[in-house]
Amino acid sequence: MPRYAARCARPRECLRYGPGAVRYVLLDRITTLQPPELARGIKCVSLSDDIFVDHFPGHPVMPGALIVEAMAQLAGVLVEATMRERGRHDLHALLTMIDRAKFRHVVRPGDRLELEAKGLTVTEDGGQAQGWARVDGQLAAEAQLTFVFAPVTNPVVLARRREVLNVWLTGSAEAP
Repeated sequence: MPRYAARCARPRECLRYGPGAVRYVLLDRITTLQPPELARGIKCVSLSDDIFVDHFPGHPVMPGALIVEAMAQLAGVLVEATMRERGRHDLHALLTMIDRAKFRHVVRPGDRLELEAKGLTVTEDGGQAQGWARVDGQLAAEAQLTFVFAPVTNPVVLARRREVLNVWLTGSAEAP
């Protein structure tokens, strides 16, 4: 029996502890959020990150897919913030497409990944943003990211999302 199953009283609770429950949060801080135009953030890459156990032993390199995911997390915050400014506080941006992804520089433990997202379009249905990831000013990766919006109505989920956004923006779960 999986280790997480012993903690579950009801099947829906198991989803929180199951194999899919571990979610990569690849954004340490949002330094700029100016919807609908621009967002900037950072990810400090550490050798203690789980991703380096197998990628690659003796030659740790941050996987390109996770660099794109870091850009997508920042861009998702930007398109969601744009909709919040339009009075829609109940939308969650889901990444649906990655176009023109290019990887130009290796990202290693100890690097500070400087992320930037520029809003291209945002409508009621979704949005597009261009993302860049840099290390010491040198372009490491770039991609055009497309999102669709999904409504979020669960008050617990909405509260948790506000808490994470506050941590990213201010370093504290408390609202500013």
